Amino acid sequence: MHVPLWLWLATIACLLALLAFDLLVIDRQPHRVTIGQAARRVMLYCALAVLFGVGVWLTAGANYAGQFFAGYITEYSLSVDNLFVFLVIMTSFRVPAIHQHRVLFVGIMIALLLRGCLILAGSAVIQAFSAVFYLFGAFLIFTAYRMLRSSDQPMEFNENGVLRLLRKVVPVTPAFEGNKSFITVAGRRMITPMLVVIVAIGTTDLVFALDSIPAVFGLTQQSYLVFAVNVFALMGLRQLYFLIGGLLNRLVYLPIGLSVLLVFVGVKLILQVLRDDWLPFVSGRQSVPVPVPGTELSLVVIAVVLGVTVVASLLRARHDERSEHQEQVRAGVHP
Repeated sequence: MHVPLWLWLATIACLLALLAFDLLVIDRQPHRVTIGQAARRVMLYCALAVLFGVGVWLTAGANYAGQFFAGYITEYSLSVDNLFVFLVIMTSFRVPAIHQHRVLFVGIMIALLLRGCLILAGSAVIQAFSAVFYLFGAFLIFTAYRMLRSSDQPMEFNENGVLRLLRKVVPVTPAFEGNKSFITVAGRRMITPMLVVIVAIGTTDLVFALDSIPAVFGLTQQSYLVFAVNVFALMGLRQLYFLIGGLLNRLVYLPIGLSVLLVFVGVKLILQVLRDDWLPFVSGRQSVPVPVPGTELSLVVIAVVLGVTVVASLLRARHDERSEHQEQVRAGVHP
């Protein structure tokens, strides 16, 4: 799939136009995002992703369209895990509800820029040394193991090195100053917690991108599609934050489902290298005839795993609520 430069530029221009519309029209005034507003915007970004996938289908074929949809669903699902961290960050810094949309907007713009650099670096490494897929696959499997190990531990936020350096270099005001990031106090330039939270969102997302981007590369090696997947996933993620923020604790089996997806893609990556050229640094093709899941099977596996995860989580949450209610009734407590 050859992507000309003009298409890259047009895609970036459309993204900038969408961001400008969101900033200048939708978020012109600080406000609390309602469930209805969040739901409409989530549907809007999902519809845009579907239209993009249809466009890929019509211009490049069903295979690349399937790769985009598989990557989009996987990236969006893995990004849901980011919401837990975003929620912890918002709570830790006590971000006012009317400013949370602006924080997520700017923070995710930073995340998109950092992810773009990561995608370019990953694409260059893959083209130069295809055996890196071994590392990607092993890393995804290890990440799945680590996710399962920490699934029952409460999530905490610890400031990273970027934030600690920021606090040392520039003084921070003790409280928010509306939606301002910089203010002048007694002739001294200071930053507000608003900027600190924005940097926290943007840089923390990069940590999650270290596993989600290799996972998408496991479904498509087209850097343009990987970039588009990340754009649509992150643009819809901030609206999803307001839509299901209160329901995150109900998705108790989400770490298990995401771990299964990471293992599936990790194994797929390793099998793909074995089939294509398991020893790329030796002259001559060194392939092993192993089966590799195709795009259609990948889509089915992703959809089934996520569907089972969500349904099982909601059933578990309902069962726990009924059990708690019965215990309260037996104890004579009326909720």
